[in-house]
Amino acid sequence: MYPDRGDNGRVIRAEAVIDLDAVGRNVRAIGNAVKGPAIMAVVKADAYGHGMVPVARAARSAGVPWLGVALLSEAQELRASGDSGRVLAWLWAPGDGHLEPCVDADVDISVSSLWALAEVADVARRLGVRARVHLKIDTGLSRNGAGIAELPPLVAAVRVEQERGTIELVGVWSHIANADRPNDQSVSDQVEVFDAAYEAIVDAGLEPSVRHAANTAAALGYPQTRYDLVRIGIGMYGVAPSTPGSAAALGLTGAMTLRARLALVKQIPAGQSVSYGSSWTAPRPTRVGLVPVGYADGVPRAASGRAAVLVAGTRCPVLGRIAMDQFVIELDDRLGDVRAGDDVILFGDAAEGAPTADDWAVASDSIGYEIVTRVSSRVPRRYVGAR
Repeated sequence: MYPDRGDNGRVIRAEAVIDLDAVGRNVRAIGNAVKGPAIMAVVKADAYGHGMVPVARAARSAGVPWLGVALLSEAQELRASGDSGRVLAWLWAPGDGHLEPCVDADVDISVSSLWALAEVADVARRLGVRARVHLKIDTGLSRNGAGIAELPPLVAAVRVEQERGTIELVGVWSHIANADRPNDQSVSDQVEVFDAAYEAIVDAGLEPSVRHAANTAAALGYPQTRYDLVRIGIGMYGVAPSTPGSAAALGLTGAMTLRARLALVKQIPAGQSVSYGSSWTAPRPTRVGLVPVGYADGVPRAASGRAAVLVAGTRCPVLGRIAMDQFVIELDDRLGDVRAGDDVILFGDAAEGAPTADDWAVASDSIGYEIVTRVSSRVPRRYVGAR
C-alpha cells in the first residue's frame, strides 16, 4: 500500500513507485548471466521513465562502470548530478551546443561520420583536451553508424586526429538488429560485419580498448555479441527484452509499479454504455470504478477494452475506451466493499498478482519499453530502496 499523501502532503491520485533495489538486483542477475564483460547501464530517456539520476546512482552502487545515454544533454545532466564515472553519449546532430561542455566534462562521444569526427576534434582542439571517441559501425540496423564502404576514409581521419592529439579512439561499437528474435541468422551476419570492421580498424594501426554491440536481448540470447562490454537497458528495469513474459524467467523484477486511487465507484444499469464511442455496453447491472489516469499520463489508449488492473488482489478489466485523463473498470462482485480512494495497480510485480508492463504491451500491440517510458511527468515518481 502506498501512502495517502505524497511528499508535498497532498492526497495523490496516482504515482509511479520505483524500486531502486530491484534495479540493483536486475543488474547483478544480468551480470551473472553474461559472465565476463563489463556492463553499461543505459539510462537514456529519463532511465526509460524511471528517473535518470536516481537510477544511475543505483546502477553505480551495483558496481556498474559505464552509463549510456542517447543525448548529449542527458550526459550533461549526469555530470551536473555529480556522476564522474564513464558515460557514453551517442545521438547528436551538427552544431549541437551540448558537445563542447560534454567533451570538457570528459564524456565519451560516439561518431559515425566525418562531420561528427571533425566537430569533436575541433572542440577538443579549442579546449586543449583529448576527446574520447567510440566509432560506431552500421552492421544492419541502418541508423547511425558507418557502413563498411564508408569506413576507410573515416578510419584514416580518426588516425590523423589521434596522431594530432585531439581524440583517443576508445571503443568500436554497433547495435544489433533482431536480437529479440531467437535463432535469427541475421545476428550472425551482423557479427561478421562487426568483426571485419574491427579488424580493418586495427589493421590501420588503431588500438581501441573496448568493443560493444549487445543490448539486453543480444547479451542474453547471443553470447557471440558480448565482446568487452554489454549495454543493459530494458532488462535493468525488469521488463522483458524479447518475448513478453520472459522477464520473470530471467530472474528479473519490474522496477516500476504504476498505481492510482479509485476516483468513483458506482452501479450502472444493463444496456448503458461506457466511455467514448459506446464500445462497451453493460450486459447486466454492473459495478464500475473510475481510475483517474489516462493517455495524458501515458496509459496507452490502444489497450482500451483489452487491459486489466489489480484491485484488492483481483484482476479487473478495462471497460470501453481509455480517455485522456481517466478510464473505467469493472469491479467484480467478489471484491466486496470497494470505495473511492482504494488502490488500483495498473502494472507492477507479477509475483503479487499484478499485471506487468509486458501485459499492457500485449494489450496495446506495443512493447514493454514503450509502456514504462511513456509514463508522463503528470505522474509523480516515488523512490524506494537504496538511493
